[in-house]
Amino acid sequence: MSYSEIFILGWNLNALMFVLNLVIAFGTVRTNDPLSLHKETEVLKELKDEIDELYPQRRYDVYITYLLPFTAFFRTSFRLFEMTMFFKANDGTKMFDFMVYKYEKDIARVKNNS
Repeated sequence: MSYSEIFILGWNLNALMFVLNLVIAFGTVRTNDPLSLHKETEVLKELKDEIDELYPQRRYDVYITYLLPFTAFFRTSFRLFEMTMFFKANDGTKMFDFMVYKYEKDIARVKNNS
């Protein structure tokens, strides 16, 4: 297998994970009513603004992740595994609860490292 084939395989796996992320996002939006979705969005926006303030390069890290072969695939695979374990450990939770958990965990980690 040549280097170009390996790179193409890696980018295809990254694209697969991007599509999988979109499917999960659309599925989550479709299952919620608009009022609760608006309230959840406000909470997540506040958390996102806080982490963007603490970690301003985060957006560029995500872009780079999808440009480097295999990186998004491994990152998203780990996140899906983490999400599955979260849902198994916490019955009755939904995607919003996991996202709040991840944001709060990342914010606490950044504050502890500072």
